[in-house]
Amino acid sequence: MTESDYCKRTAVTRLAVEPRDRERLLAMVREWKRGCQIAVNSAWGRCHTRNEVQQLAYDELRERTDLGSQHAVLATHRAAEAVKGAIDRGQADDPGAKPEFTAPTVVYDTRTMTVFDDRTVSLTTTDERVRCDLVTAEDGYQSRYLDDDRWEPAKSALHYRDGEFDLHLGFRASRPAVDPPGEDATVLGVDLGVENLAVTSTAEFFPGGELAHRHREFVDRRAGLRATDTRSARRTLRRTGDRTDRHARDYLHRVAGGIVDEAERHRCEVVAFGELGDAHDRLQDAGEFHEWAFERLYEFVSYRAAERGITVVQVNPEYTGQRCTACGFTHPQNRDLDRNHFECLKCGNEANDDYNAAKNVAFRCVRRGPLSSPGVGAAYCALSSGRVTPDGDFVPNAELSEVPKT
Repeated sequence: MTESDYCKRTAVTRLAVEPRDRERLLAMVREWKRGCQIAVNSAWGRCHTRNEVQQLAYDELRERTDLGSQHAVLATHRAAEAVKGAIDRGQADDPGAKPEFTAPTVVYDTRTMTVFDDRTVSLTTTDERVRCDLVTAEDGYQSRYLDDDRWEPAKSALHYRDGEFDLHLGFRASRPAVDPPGEDATVLGVDLGVENLAVTSTAEFFPGGELAHRHREFVDRRAGLRATDTRSARRTLRRTGDRTDRHARDYLHRVAGGIVDEAERHRCEVVAFGELGDAHDRLQDAGEFHEWAFERLYEFVSYRAAERGITVVQVNPEYTGQRCTACGFTHPQNRDLDRNHFECLKCGNEANDDYNAAKNVAFRCVRRGPLSSPGVGAAYCALSSGRVTPDGDFVPNAELSEVPKT
């Protein structure tokens, strides 16, 4: 199975560390940072994939550090991620952007960490293994994963801060198989954009302004810090980039959760997105950052939806922004991009242009079937007031016993 076949979760737990084990863990933190830095120094400007960095730097780490064999492998992988992150931020040609490992963290996997049923964990160090109690509330959310055999421990991270050790304990479970929807399935259409990151056919709007603003701020600040080109500026640039990335991913996770909640609330068996490729060619003001954001959002929605038995697909988005959902008339001038407004030149139907496009995405899924799963059946587009077929047959929520909105 590949990583995409799993659902992933993280449970943050405090570790109860005995005094004799404290120095071992601190020594491990120091050696881990040193090993990651050695790997980055070797790979910078030469390679960035995990396999390449591992082949290049593994032997050097084994010779120059006290890391065990598996942690040496993990350090090369972490270094590869850091180098690729710099490349993705457009910093590949900036010598001052080379990652520096200063954060007091260590990555663990199932070869270097063992979680026991008595809620203790054994961790590899540069010396002997240490075994610590996991400090959790009796009814804490961590129990969902610690006490459920469906969730198995996965890659985790040890953090040291303010004199305490926390373990961000990773779990994974096989992604459940989703039964194909029936022929009368209901589709939630999702339109992706810049001002509105996502809009659903049920008129749920997820704004994209703050996300784009934070990214523009980072781009502007990056230009100034690059011009300064001091050691302090380079460190600030890396920290700012990491914070911006974390903020974006956190927001995308929240939007994904909102979309899946909306699908479940309206009893949709399918969530349909417009095909993601070449967004910057189709959307005004969209760039590489938005393509990245759309791909992550689709990924986050896909695994959340699978847990609830909902199929997620892509459809051809061509003309979905220009077509009138009331009469079917399609024309570029139906859509006023500057005002985010749709007004049909033929029948006069008016709507928010993103909302109109979201309904058309759902209708496209019903009419032609999704690109990625041509066998998926569907009959209805979900609306806030009920569901409707492309021919206009409408069933109100009152007749569907819709789950009420909270």
